[in-house]
Amino acid sequence: MATASKHGPAAPASYEAALQELEQLVARLESGDMPLEQLLTQYQRGAELLTFCRDRLEAVQAQVKVLDQGVLTTWTSDEQ
Repeated sequence: MATASKHGPAAPASYEAALQELEQLVARLESGDMPLEQLLTQYQRGAELLTFCRDRLEAVQAQVKVLDQGVLTTWTSDEQ
């Protein structure tokens, strides 16, 4: 899991790291063992991770569309 900064949890290092953290978070939320105060915070973190994963998938889908059209271009990630 990524380390937290003083402004909140750090952005995941990769799609795979975000997905793993999200899966662990969902398991903890579903367990029902989390104190009420942490539920909202953890839910918000889950929403951030979900957005991160969706953004990464959309970027890859856009690149695949370019490749499918036969136009090869260099792909750059906006967040790296």
